[in-house]
Amino acid sequence: MKKILFSLLTAMTVLTASAADREHTLKIYNWADYIDFNVLEEFKTWYTEQTGEEIEIIYNTFDINENMLTEIEIGKEDYDVICPSEYIIERMLKRDLLLPIEKDIIPDSLRYFDLEAPFVTEKFQQMAPSSDIRVADYTVGYMWGTTGFLYNTKFINPEEVSTWGAITNVERFAGRILMKDAFRDIYSVIILYAYRDEIARGELTRDELVANITPERIARVEEVLMAGKECYAGWEVDFGKEEMTKGKTWLDLMWSGDAQWAIDECEGTEVELRYIVPEEGSNVWFDGWCIPRYAVNTKAASYFIAYMCRPDNAIRNMEEIGYVSVIASPEIEEWANDEEIEETADLSYFFGPEATAVHANQVFYPDKSVIDRCALMHDAGAHAEDLMKMWNRVKGDNLNTRMVIIIVIICAAILVLVIVQLIGRKRQRNLQTKKKNKRK
Repeated sequence: MKKILFSLLTAMTVLTASAADREHTLKIYNWADYIDFNVLEEFKTWYTEQTGEEIEIIYNTFDINENMLTEIEIGKEDYDVICPSEYIIERMLKRDLLLPIEKDIIPDSLRYFDLEAPFVTEKFQQMAPSSDIRVADYTVGYMWGTTGFLYNTKFINPEEVSTWGAITNVERFAGRILMKDAFRDIYSVIILYAYRDEIARGELTRDELVANITPERIARVEEVLMAGKECYAGWEVDFGKEEMTKGKTWLDLMWSGDAQWAIDECEGTEVELRYIVPEEGSNVWFDGWCIPRYAVNTKAASYFIAYMCRPDNAIRNMEEIGYVSVIASPEIEEWANDEEIEETADLSYFFGPEATAVHANQVFYPDKSVIDRCALMHDAGAHAEDLMKMWNRVKGDNLNTRMVIIIVIICAAILVLVIVQLIGRKRQRNLQTKKKNKRK
């Protein structure tokens, strides 16, 4: 109901703002279901309190990074603040499609973006297209997470999914794995498995492997993915988490936030799900706030980005959408620390050197030993088309043996039914003919 009411409110705002002074309108473009609408609505009052200026909001959502990018790059849409993923931020930096965030206009007491975990700032800097660009000038993180396996403990033990090689275990998992239909995410984790020996020998690093895409590396990943074709029950972007909660499939490659949602949904049911990052490592992904090239109200955009980093707002957004904020303030650490969780995690990489034994949910906040095995996903650049072609070949005929058997059985059943109906109709016609002959 809250989302419906906000949608109606947004529609009304769009109508009134279309004729309003653009200096008093903030246009936001964000992922669907990726914010607490109360936090969004309250920004208007907060902004007026801080600046003395009225503000209206036009809030639109997207479901694919590339669609958002096209609207800005080709359509020159004048959104003031957007929330792309890391590889799109990198691409937009390369194409000079971002404006610096006006951090200097924000009073020191409101500079909440300074609470971003240094770990995140360091990862973001890896996206810099040249050494003279400071990525933190152009983006502030929003949410982050990892990619791993969500598995059903009734059918799978942790050792079986401790490696990405599980997707090639046809004998064990034929027709039991849902694959994320996101070729960049899949490539950036399977490349770590494909080159696991070179990593172990110190010949390659995870960061270098994920950042530098070559035809040879694409071919190695394709070889691994093809080896597991019999295991794939289908390709999904969002419905997989629900399939897992219903016990309809055993294993799914999944983002950590969706995994936690599914785990929570299963509380009190017979289905028990767990999340694991395989031993070869994974990608660590981020979404961040940016001001695109054709923005009009950069002042309000900069204030909005600071407002979204305020610890209480970060907590409210986390609780609403189920993902993890990049903010590392004491309030966030207190929120993350749950004494009911017996196991502790070394979160010093995120909260600082004192946070070596935090009772935290490790789906949300992985132990440092896990993060040390994670690399940042990058823009594929000139190889984006090659990756897409590889992905299309892998998906290709998406029918594994189990699915083919099922389809054959269904077709055979339909054929039998048709034959039975034809025979029945023929018999009925013969009986009618005999009755007519008897009457004669």
